[in-house]
Amino acid sequence: MVTKSEIVESKLLERIIKPFKEFKNTEQLSGIILILCTVFALSLTNFILFEDYTTFWNTKMTVKFGDIGLEKSIFLWINDGLMAIFFFVIGLEIKREILTGELNSLRKASLPITAALGGMFVPALIYIIFNLYSPESFSGWGIPMATDIAFTLGILALLGKRAPFSLKVFITGVAIIDDIGAVLVIAIFYSSNIDQTILLVALGVFLLLILFNRLNFQNPSIYIVFGVTLWFFILQSGIHATIAGVLLAFTIPARNKVDADAFITDTTLFIEEFRTSGRCGSGIFLNQKQQSAIKALESSCQNVEPPLQRYERILHYWVAFAIVPVFILANSGVLLGEVPSTIHPIELGIFFGLVIGKPLGISLATWIAVKSGITSVPSGLTWMHIVGVSFLAGIGFTMALFIGNLALTDPTLLTMQKFTVLIASLTAAILGVLVLSRIPPIELDLEEFEC
Repeated sequence: MVTKSEIVESKLLERIIKPFKEFKNTEQLSGIILILCTVFALSLTNFILFEDYTTFWNTKMTVKFGDIGLEKSIFLWINDGLMAIFFFVIGLEIKREILTGELNSLRKASLPITAALGGMFVPALIYIIFNLYSPESFSGWGIPMATDIAFTLGILALLGKRAPFSLKVFITGVAIIDDIGAVLVIAIFYSSNIDQTILLVALGVFLLLILFNRLNFQNPSIYIVFGVTLWFFILQSGIHATIAGVLLAFTIPARNKVDADAFITDTTLFIEEFRTSGRCGSGIFLNQKQQSAIKALESSCQNVEPPLQRYERILHYWVAFAIVPVFILANSGVLLGEVPSTIHPIELGIFFGLVIGKPLGISLATWIAVKSGITSVPSGLTWMHIVGVSFLAGIGFTMALFIGNLALTDPTLLTMQKFTVLIASLTAAILGVLVLSRIPPIELDLEEFEC
């Protein structure tokens, strides 16, 4: 017979594990959607509507507020506008990890930081070696540094017990550091013609947002209005506009308005007020007191969840299922007939950077860090796990395509870059799956504790 304490414990365990399962399922489905979008974009480009495809993305759109207006192609609205929201969510994830996650202490952060640095430095070095004497493609050295965490976690989810939870935590930490590196590379190396006056105005807006954070303002309208303003001035200053998303994320409050004890007390009172204020059951209209209790309960629930968590939770699905798929549709269309038959250094740099540089850099850096005593391999992981997931980190895809658009201007080089990123990411995924599939399933895993 199941006791009351066992039922409570079972429900508690389910509540703890549920967010991880939902996150895993989201990333898995997101990866499948990105694959479908890539296939669809390639099909449109090569077999159906090439002219209409390119014409559509180059269609101009103008947004005006009074005398202030911006005119950009749909393609640039996606890459400069929608992707700023993508980077905003990345910034929220980075801030959360620094405050409460895998990066909130030097001991915990040392392994993913070391692994990520190796995974950025070695691919960039390999690219530079191949493109050292190719000035038209040398600027693309940042392309193979990227890791697409959605694809990586999606594949790990498909591997089931061969990919223990600690492996997902490890690669997520690596990807977060990787994202920080990508943001710095974009801000420092892929911004040009900086207007210092406008940049100072943007800095003023950013400082104002920091003030709102310190005063614990939590009204989303404030951050939306000033966030869009920050994006506009960052865009006009010459720094890539997506950096505004990361800066805005760092100003979002991570503190709630009420503590947990007060929340429990208040919600208990509101529920009791609802119960005693009239008839309960299905198919009834609520009276004024019951409506007031519900509104108070709703407000209390909203105040107990910090804005940082709330925005990340809401926007994560929009990014995974709308923004990134639209970006892939706009950026992954490659006319295969225009890919030159001769091998160019940019293709060699990207392919070997992602397929060889990523696993070599991550595995070697991790081995050095462990052997030197700086850190240790997470419990339950073997070196085969590290090597396998290091290959999966070579799936550059979304971020690699994004950086390629910033680094390259020649249409032929862009075509080669897109094609090579797709081929290299596919190769890295296959190699990673082959390595990890040879590891016996680990029986003890969070996914087993289903209620």
